[in-house]
Amino acid sequence: MNSIEYKNSIEILNKWAYSYYVEDNPIATDEEYDRLYHRVLEYERENPDNILDNSPTKRVGGIIKDGFKKAKHILRMWSMQDIFIKDEVKEWIDRVQRDIGEVSFFCEPKFDGASLNLIYQDGKLKKAITRGNGEIGEDVTENVKTIYSIPLTINHKELIEIRGEVVISKDDFEKINIERLKEGKEPFANPRNTASGSLRQLDSSVTAKRHLLFYPWGVGENSLDYEFLSNKMEFIYSLGFLKPPYSRKCSNLDDIEEFYRFLILKRDEIEIQMDGMVIKVDNITKADQLGYTIKYPKSMVAYKFPAIEKVTKVEDITLQVGRTGVITPVANLTPIDIDGAVVKRATLHNFDEIEKKGLMVGDSIILIRSGDVIPKITKVLKDRRDGTQKEIKRPKNCPICNSELLDEGKTIKCQNLECLARVENSIIHFAKKGSMGIEGLGSNIVKLLIKEKKIKNILDLYKLKKEDLQDLDGFGEKRAEKIIKVIEDSRDKELKNLINGLGIEHIGEVASRKIALEFGLDLVDVSYDELIAIDGIGEEMANSFLEFMRVNRDLVLKLFDIIQPTIEKRERIEENIFKDKRVVLTGTMSLSRNIVKSILERLGAKVSSSVSKSTDYLIYGKNTGSKYKKALELGVKLISEDELIKKGIL
Repeated sequence: MNSIEYKNSIEILNKWAYSYYVEDNPIATDEEYDRLYHRVLEYERENPDNILDNSPTKRVGGIIKDGFKKAKHILRMWSMQDIFIKDEVKEWIDRVQRDIGEVSFFCEPKFDGASLNLIYQDGKLKKAITRGNGEIGEDVTENVKTIYSIPLTINHKELIEIRGEVVISKDDFEKINIERLKEGKEPFANPRNTASGSLRQLDSSVTAKRHLLFYPWGVGENSLDYEFLSNKMEFIYSLGFLKPPYSRKCSNLDDIEEFYRFLILKRDEIEIQMDGMVIKVDNITKADQLGYTIKYPKSMVAYKFPAIEKVTKVEDITLQVGRTGVITPVANLTPIDIDGAVVKRATLHNFDEIEKKGLMVGDSIILIRSGDVIPKITKVLKDRRDGTQKEIKRPKNCPICNSELLDEGKTIKCQNLECLARVENSIIHFAKKGSMGIEGLGSNIVKLLIKEKKIKNILDLYKLKKEDLQDLDGFGEKRAEKIIKVIEDSRDKELKNLINGLGIEHIGEVASRKIALEFGLDLVDVSYDELIAIDGIGEEMANSFLEFMRVNRDLVLKLFDIIQPTIEKRERIEENIFKDKRVVLTGTMSLSRNIVKSILERLGAKVSSSVSKSTDYLIYGKNTGSKYKKALELGVKLISEDELIKKGIL
């Protein structure tokens, strides 16, 4: 075989593979494929410097890693808001059209698998990254090269991120489990977990055997010039990617509901496990204008399929004590298989819910589960009672420390700050990555330190000495020194890490950074209006933060003294009318809402998502809605987009 024959053979093999794996329409026998494949392999062994990037030999796997390196997405991979009923779809559509006017929608199945980001440059697959936290994931490039529905090269030279779902067919899932049972191994729980686990195999040859598939559902960084997402995705499919079996452009709620019902009917027929339908604003410019919440884009939602229901029994109720002391009742169930997952427990949220449902231990109940949603008890089957059922009483004492509980009606709390459940969980959270990052201070060490009475709370961490640790089981001088050093090193962490480390309910990394940037060390005394004025901070988050500071103000101030956290400084900004002013945007604008927001923030404005008494300016475009009316009522100064354009600000 010469170089020209080699190149032609690669094209033939890739064509055969595409027909087999992507089009599900074989145009060559296995024998023909194997014969030509081995001729190509022989040529490559003799000419190792001339191997083409799109050679099928690169898909075999066999590379064994010690672990996966972290890799950064170019643009963030967002989560999606889940909605479950038609009324919620209508509410979302109403919000969208209030903000950007009439739009059409692009709908497609929501496959249940592992999200993946593919980065192509100069037409070659450069990197494949798992979703991770949306900004940083794991580099699984070598494993992904074994997936035949992912092209190694594409006919597009510009830098592009192609996002999608790695899945496994129901038939292949069954075959894998049959093989595992023959080998005496535990079967996998469901296709989603199988796909996710297969993608993260340290031995890429294992991934190669699992017959994974990749369905693209969007793009990140790209230079494609399309008005509509539906057209952009058609281009992506044309590059050699799998196209979902069904997708549809919809004009209104009735169209969306019709396609949703159609997909439910096709649920068992489609070979890939689906858990819903994704609805996206089709016009790309208008979708960008909607912007983002802290967690997800406002331009798309996941319309989940009806939950799968099963009947089982409540065997017992156990009580969990959270970081904040809230007691949560958990129902222990007779194990039941729901859509491939064995469910043994269901959270009951609070005792009010138990009383409303009239639930008793020993009751038969209807349990629902939809996708990743936590199993939920929807109905108590009281007509099946036989007299053996027992009443569930509100607890009087903490199940961990036995101290008297504070019953506030909806919530029941353990107020004992030295309760082991509270101390242990709060310290573990405080030490983890993303919080104070005290590497090596894992849950086992925290439990040991508490058990041996070396620490009683977070503050005690910073009182520890090497001598306190050396006499503990498993500790020597070097290990003790290392732990003390990482604790000491955490003293210069940023304020945002400290806030996140406090474990305030509803306050995550993004909100922690915004609060730290806005208030600095004065955050212990902020007001509700000041919090709610921050973009992305809602009513529930603000109330949670204020309640935490009311109870723990002294502890937080002591932590400030001990740790002396660093505060991220704002860039120095020239004086202008927007500097340090609270601004809200509304209506359809000629520029992307994100661009306008970015310009205003560079001028020092604090851009918020809601109008309040503390709002200084409302900047509006066309098709204004409730924000405009509220601003008028409150006497907020109004500025049109046209005015800002005339002044050269936009």
